[in-house]
Amino acid sequence: MRKYLVVAHQTLGSDELSDAILERHRGRRATFHLLVPEQLGTGYTWDEGQVRHEAEEGLESALNRLTAAGISVTGETGEASLFETASPVGAVAAVLRRDGPSEYDEIILSTLPHKISKWLAVDAPARIRRASDVPLTVVTAASASEYTAI
Repeated sequence: MRKYLVVAHQTLGSDELSDAILERHRGRRATFHLLVPEQLGTGYTWDEGQVRHEAEEGLESALNRLTAAGISVTGETGEASLFETASPVGAVAAVLRRDGPSEYDEIILSTLPHKISKWLAVDAPARIRRASDVPLTVVTAASASEYTAI
């Protein structure tokens, strides 16, 4: 059975990410683990409780959608870090340390378009590739709009 680590936040419900998950799910035995890194707010102040709540709310919604579609899925949020602001790198590293890199066949990183993606601005894909031998696929969503995919 193939296992995928799916990393997303604002693009959790995007059509593009849904298509990537469905493509890997069709005709194979596959499980997915959603990792939703907490996103620190912009500016000088942010509320840690709100940041955690937003990540948990997005995760719960995605888990419900995917489970209803018959997809085997688990998930967790990744803690925000002042040193990895708006970056999934630390969250992915923590999951791979805990589970072991051999646990996953592929990491799917879902981002916003290049001009507005904080994750691409900090070169998260290259940093994840340098930190792990697990194959990485980057899925770019059209926008951060609310989606009803899957």
